[in-house]
Amino acid sequence: MSEKLKIGGQAVIEGVMMRTAHGYSVAVRRPNDEIALKVEQTAPVSAKKKGWRQWPFFRGSVNLVDSLYLGIKCLLYASNEALGEEEELSDGMMWLSVFMGIGGAILLFMVLPTLLTGFAKQLFTNSLALNLIEGFMRIGIFIAYVLLITRMPDIKRVFQYHGAEHKTINCYEAGCDLSVAETQKFTTLHVRCGTAFMLLVMIIAVFVFTLFGWQPIWMRILTRIVLLPLIAGISYEIIQAAGKNQNKLIWRIALAPGLLMQNLTTYEPDDQQVEVAIAAFKAALDQEIAYQNNHAGVKTNA
Repeated sequence: MSEKLKIGGQAVIEGVMMRTAHGYSVAVRRPNDEIALKVEQTAPVSAKKKGWRQWPFFRGSVNLVDSLYLGIKCLLYASNEALGEEEELSDGMMWLSVFMGIGGAILLFMVLPTLLTGFAKQLFTNSLALNLIEGFMRIGIFIAYVLLITRMPDIKRVFQYHGAEHKTINCYEAGCDLSVAETQKFTTLHVRCGTAFMLLVMIIAVFVFTLFGWQPIWMRILTRIVLLPLIAGISYEIIQAAGKNQNKLIWRIALAPGLLMQNLTTYEPDDQQVEVAIAAFKAALDQEIAYQNNHAGVKTNA
């Protein structure tokens, strides 16, 4: 196929997940040095039905929840393969994990900053100043969280696989040969990254929350929870637009903070880690090409 397919990914325990429009693959390095590979055909929730799931500013939140679900599923598979465990979670337990993860993120990055900023009201009365303080505090907590988890050896390896994932996608998008040596030449940074997305959410939140002034504490918490899907939707649209127009100055400026933040969440991988990422990528690419060949001339919503 001459046209480059849009493929994203995620680092997992001792491996990488790669996802296309109609499926995904996970490659994991086993303790015996073999590469375990899992490939499944599955369309994103946002692509299964027409309607609001595909509307701009709605699809971002839908894709976020969908990606979290798949991410937990792939993390569990990777853990079983890399650590030799045999653990399975029901669909209900995985959805519970997704919503617990979202809830924890809301408490840590949305509720906690606005609670702490409340103490600054004794020094600042201007609502704009208070919202800016809250925004800087939110970003500070996020950076501190990332720096804290990087002290864990297992997380460092995950971040190396994160770098391998980005290198592989960059190599493919540049039209180069997907060999380990060639892939290693590319950067560990990529415009379509979860780290960049999360940071952009926090930046956009400053502008959105400022529109509501500085409300009583219960209203602030409610506003931050209720408006989060909208903020995620706006951030998603910006990331998508910036990825398509990254040569234009305004979009390079929009991408800059996220790319800078990725220096904390992507490390240079070794050749074996890149080999795993390439295996996952090729499996996902082959699966997507086979799907499109089998459905040639059939209209889909993806």
